[in-house]
Amino acid sequence: MCGCGMWGHGLVETVVVLIFSFFLFSQHETVIPSELPLIQEVTTTLREWSVIWRQLYVQDNREMFRSVRHMIYDLIEWRSQILSGTLPQDELKELKKKVTAKIDYGNRILDLDLVVRDEDGNILDPEQTSTISLFRAHEIASKQVEERLQEEKSQKQNIDINRQAKFAATPSFALFVNLKNVVCKIGEDAEVLMSLYDPLELKFISENYLVRWSSCGLPKDIDRLHNLRAVFTDLGSKDLKREKISFVCQIVRVGRMELRDNNTRKLTSGLRRPFGVAVMDVTDIINGKKSVVSKNKSQQFHNCGFFYTTGLWVTLKLLPGDIHQIRKEFPHLVDRSTAVARKMGFPEIIMPGDVRNDIYVTLVQGDFDKGSKTTAKNVEVTVSVYDEDGKRLESVIFPGAGDEAISEYKSVIYYQVKQPRWFETVKVAIPIEDVNRSHLRFTFRHRSSQDSKDKSEKIFALAFVKLMRYDGTTLRDGEHDLIVYKAEAKKLEDASTYLSLPSTKIELEEKGHSATGKSMQNLGSCTISKDSFQISTLVCSTKLTQNVDLLGLLKWRSNTSLLHQNLKQLMKVDGGEVVKFLQDTLDALFNIMMENSESETFDTLVFDALVFIIGLIADRKFQHFNPVLETYIKKHFSATLAYTKLTKVLKTYVDNAEKCGITDQLFKAMKALEYIFKFIVRSRILFNQEILLPTMTDQLKYHLERQEDLEACCQLLSNILEVLYKKDVGPTQRHVQIIMENLLRTVNRTVISMGRDSELIGSFVACMTAILRQMEDYHYAHLIKTFGKMRSDVDFLMETFIMFKNLIGKNVYPFDWVIMNMMQNKVFLRAINQYADMLNKKFLDQANFELQLWNNYFHLAVAFLTQESLQLENFSSAKRAKILNKYGDMRRQIGFEIRDMWYNLGQHKIKFIPEMVGPILEMTLIPETELRKATIPIFFDMMQCEFHSTRSFQRFENEIITKLDHEVEGGRGDEQYKVLFDKILLEHCRKHKYLAKSGETFVKLVVRLMERLLDYRTIMHDENKENRMSCTVNVLNFYKEIEREEMYIRYLYKLCDLHKECDNYTEAAYTLLLHAKLLKWSEEACAAHLTQRDGYQAATQGQLKDQLYQEIIHYFDKGKMWEEAIALGKELAEQYENEMFDYEQLSELLRKQAQFYENIVKVIRPKPDYFAVGYYGQGFPTFIRNKVFIYRGKEYERREDFEARLLTQFPNAEKMKTTSPPGDDIKTSSGQYIQCFTVKPKLDLPSKFHRPVSEQIVSFYRVNEVQRFEYSRPVRKGEKNPDNEFANMWIERTIYVTAYKLPGILRWFEVKSVEISPLENAIETMQLTNDKINNMVQQHLSDPNLPINPLSMLLNGIVDPAVMGGFANYEKAFFTEKYMHEHPEDHDKIEKLKDLIAWQIPFLAEGIRIHGEKVTEALRPFHERMEACFRQLKDKVEKQYGVRAIVSSLPISPFHNSWNFLKVQQLTIPV
Repeated sequence: MCGCGMWGHGLVETVVVLIFSFFLFSQHETVIPSELPLIQEVTTTLREWSVIWRQLYVQDNREMFRSVRHMIYDLIEWRSQILSGTLPQDELKELKKKVTAKIDYGNRILDLDLVVRDEDGNILDPEQTSTISLFRAHEIASKQVEERLQEEKSQKQNIDINRQAKFAATPSFALFVNLKNVVCKIGEDAEVLMSLYDPLELKFISENYLVRWSSCGLPKDIDRLHNLRAVFTDLGSKDLKREKISFVCQIVRVGRMELRDNNTRKLTSGLRRPFGVAVMDVTDIINGKKSVVSKNKSQQFHNCGFFYTTGLWVTLKLLPGDIHQIRKEFPHLVDRSTAVARKMGFPEIIMPGDVRNDIYVTLVQGDFDKGSKTTAKNVEVTVSVYDEDGKRLESVIFPGAGDEAISEYKSVIYYQVKQPRWFETVKVAIPIEDVNRSHLRFTFRHRSSQDSKDKSEKIFALAFVKLMRYDGTTLRDGEHDLIVYKAEAKKLEDASTYLSLPSTKIELEEKGHSATGKSMQNLGSCTISKDSFQISTLVCSTKLTQNVDLLGLLKWRSNTSLLHQNLKQLMKVDGGEVVKFLQDTLDALFNIMMENSESETFDTLVFDALVFIIGLIADRKFQHFNPVLETYIKKHFSATLAYTKLTKVLKTYVDNAEKCGITDQLFKAMKALEYIFKFIVRSRILFNQEILLPTMTDQLKYHLERQEDLEACCQLLSNILEVLYKKDVGPTQRHVQIIMENLLRTVNRTVISMGRDSELIGSFVACMTAILRQMEDYHYAHLIKTFGKMRSDVDFLMETFIMFKNLIGKNVYPFDWVIMNMMQNKVFLRAINQYADMLNKKFLDQANFELQLWNNYFHLAVAFLTQESLQLENFSSAKRAKILNKYGDMRRQIGFEIRDMWYNLGQHKIKFIPEMVGPILEMTLIPETELRKATIPIFFDMMQCEFHSTRSFQRFENEIITKLDHEVEGGRGDEQYKVLFDKILLEHCRKHKYLAKSGETFVKLVVRLMERLLDYRTIMHDENKENRMSCTVNVLNFYKEIEREEMYIRYLYKLCDLHKECDNYTEAAYTLLLHAKLLKWSEEACAAHLTQRDGYQAATQGQLKDQLYQEIIHYFDKGKMWEEAIALGKELAEQYENEMFDYEQLSELLRKQAQFYENIVKVIRPKPDYFAVGYYGQGFPTFIRNKVFIYRGKEYERREDFEARLLTQFPNAEKMKTTSPPGDDIKTSSGQYIQCFTVKPKLDLPSKFHRPVSEQIVSFYRVNEVQRFEYSRPVRKGEKNPDNEFANMWIERTIYVTAYKLPGILRWFEVKSVEISPLENAIETMQLTNDKINNMVQQHLSDPNLPINPLSMLLNGIVDPAVMGGFANYEKAFFTEKYMHEHPEDHDKIEKLKDLIAWQIPFLAEGIRIHGEKVTEALRPFHERMEACFRQLKDKVEKQYGVRAIVSSLPISPFHNSWNFLKVQQLTIPV
């Protein structure tokens, strides 16, 4: 009640504010002072937010509604304060900051566009801002908003203030884990490995914490039973901001190959085998939403896809600080015995004294040939570390924190897996002095489950990798594809055998050998195997110690004779020690330079030392010292004359760039150029960029082409472009030309080669965009002259088109960076149009035409036009207006250009048909009317072009039908497009001499298809799966009609999937059967469209049909349609026995069939009811409107339940109370009216049943394989006849004949209805009466214990003189001369009715005989009277209609199939 009260109170406030909001924002006031653009922004923002706020209210999103309400209140209040003009300047400035921060925060949580501002908080004008500045402003704004979001989250979490302060003050965190228990029945010893994992980046971020678990369910080290603790250290602020972090526990079983093997004496033991994994989301704990998890957490283990009712029990807590702080502040949790699992990678701040020399080695995956074995090997990898003399380094491998170091590590074994994927990580810790002599060695051995065999298995291959590369650098981080060598086992153990050989496939290629050949290569005494093996490595090494050389430099004045040596030694000092004394070190360097101003002795050494320090701070380990350096330059740097020496040394390096020994130093200087320039600028000198620009671009090109130091290159190029954009730097045309000539293509290639996950991709794209933006028409014209050869032009344009298309398809910038994205689009559009002009001028004539180049252009242009960021109709009206006002509709611009380029192709058009049909269709489907009108005629041009070439346009027609299906299903296209398509193409076709008729036929075909596809799309996401099924059948029938087999099959599987979702296995089987019927039992190759599902592996139609039949039989079995399964099984058995000779499959199939037969006679199957449903009124979808359907109900579903289900699907529909067909007033009304009643299926027994069979068998056909259904109601026609009351009493019987038998591919089918004659009703009634007698007689013959009462009532009701067999009235109505004279066409039917009357006598005779045998003495008088009545009836019938006799056993009915001739649906019969 409290919550409701608060919400109610909120509604009152809502009404007040909504009224105010309407008054304020609907007027669109324009009386905003021009000097206060922020007020204008606030007003616009409030208008936009108020619309969303209303939507939140309608959606009942209370939490977000309240948040937006508070933000709106704040902005309204602050707006009033600003407009009042009474605030002091300092308060006004602070208030403006609050306003912009609130707007930016609100836009983010409402998924609106990011606003980028200048330093004063004003919105940046992209036209007046350089591309680089715009990009950097987006980065800053995005970061600020993220920080604001984090602050808001912290406030909402109501974290303890002291805890917040403690966490804010420390850069490091740790996750404390206390393992309580592992409740899991393993059966053998095991290793429990726990680690932290980022599920979004798909990588582990910490070392393993390893606990060895015994087979008895306790830790192997029993002393640690209640002290299984670990801390995962080195977590930083970036880790706290991860979207998701999981705590993963893996269990590795240590013992036999298979647990089910019991004879342990003969089995190999000690094998590491995978057992299970448990995962828990600990994001809330890591990011502080939960400060501590005091209760135990149980996570289920997963093994082979099954769940265990077992788990891992742990306590978790996030602790602030590094390991030293934690031990000091939380001694009750963490002591010296607590295992420390470090982060795999450097912490954000490397603390002094944190000495680390760790190499993380991950076994990734392998691929091993089975060799002479019949199955794949059980591969075990052994990891060890050896020196160059072949001596193994002992105890240097750590499988996990909490465990002892080992000398060799053995991998998990995957049983008979050819391509094992391990992803097992160990830590290798080697003394720093031994690293350069050491290598990792990986040996591979097949492990057998039998101990006797396993002992004989030797190492079959080896791989290795050195920890130091040939150039002296440490083994690079990342994945390594190692070469797998084979040789004799003894040779493989000798390091000298392989150490001189290449270890990776990259090294192999560098030495001129092929790494991809299928045949094995011999290198020395080793052979390169076809096997493959990949590892990944990560090096985390620091050596931060006090250094005397640094002290010598800081106290340089005490001994100037050692100054030269101290300056050189500085560049050998560990960076961590340098940055601790950063200001003192920089002061010392500049003091040395300034105090020796008359000499150049130390200038180069000081310059090199300065470059070294700047390079250190650029390193990721010391990024947090960047603000320290910036502050030093701004506040502490005082060497006013340093610029002369710095520029002189820099110029010397540039002038002598080609000289030996200078190149490396120049390269380092270029990396540090940003801060060198800041020092120079701070020294008040304007350096002439004319001198440096060509050299810098040359150096940038050199390093970019080699993919070296990309971050430094990007930073430098950004700074150059930023300077050139400024208005006060003089003419820049020549400078832009230099950059274009030297760097444009290089930057393009850098972007192409760079992965989307690279941190630099956004910066490089910004650089590329800036270059293009700063290029004038002159530069584009000059670009054509720059490339001398035609092939070079083609390559450049190819690269550019591919790059643009990739960037458009997968934008590097977030979706809310609208200004940046629109700026990029504007630049790209201009560039595309400029390059299109180049295509027209250079690559259009017959001699120089480049098909692929033009093709790439069209695909790029269409991708640009259809990109999400340009689809204005998806935006709010305010955003749409902003974009149109600023940029116009770029889709129209590029669309008209595409149209012109198409028509420019001339004779080359045919080369693009049908490939370009899809892209052009995609373009025409854009919901922009003028664009559609301009581009739809291209289709007629394509038809015309193909017709002139081939005398038909079949390829075009096929392609547009296929593509239209995909596009409409994907959400494109609408009613307006259908109308325009119809109108425009018909106009063109009718004017054409040869295409008038065929063209009109084609257009009408496509329009019909569009109608069905639009219906399908509308209903596709409907919760009502039955509507989706109907629409799907509607579409697939259309494709069947036009013989589009590929699309027909596609929709068959859509329908099948829908049935499986609803557990309609019978209908799913019938649906798949339609696909199977398209196939032959032959060796004919399977076309691609026939195998649209990945699960089918078939080369021939026969193989595919076999697989389909097996699946269909499986579904028929699940649907209890065993008769259908048997029929298919017989056909399949024929193939197995006489064509495929697959006796194994045959035997399995026959066993299934035997079970099906047994099910038929023993399993009770529920009989579903059938219902007629009419949907009347214009409110229903077209595919059911004013139509009647027969529905097959679910098992045990009553009509009331079925009706309730119907009305749930159509909640606005009204149920009709009559079963009579409605009039036109109902059918044409705008409402929805549903008519529903039960109908009776009419038995249509297969002809094979020509003798008596069990009712259990017949009962199936009473409700299955039925196509005719009846509904009867009594009606009186004309005046009442006093002599014969039945003469004008009619039964109006409607016979519904469905288009297909039920069940089928749907649980319902449409029907029609007509009237039939009373005589036919009489025939049917007599048939039913005879069948009823026959059935009951058979039941009593089969089961003598049945009660006699039902038989008594049935027989007496027929032989009673008052009834006289029930046919006396038929005699009066039909067996008269008058009737015969009026209806001569009914002669055969009257004879049939007489025959049925005659056959009733032997049926009755048998029933009375059985009755006499079973009647009790008390009922004997009743039986005798019934016998007397029967004799009278028998004499009468045999005299009039002849004698019928049953020779042996009773036939089921001589007229069981006599109603096949009825092709009608409604009858009216006198009773």
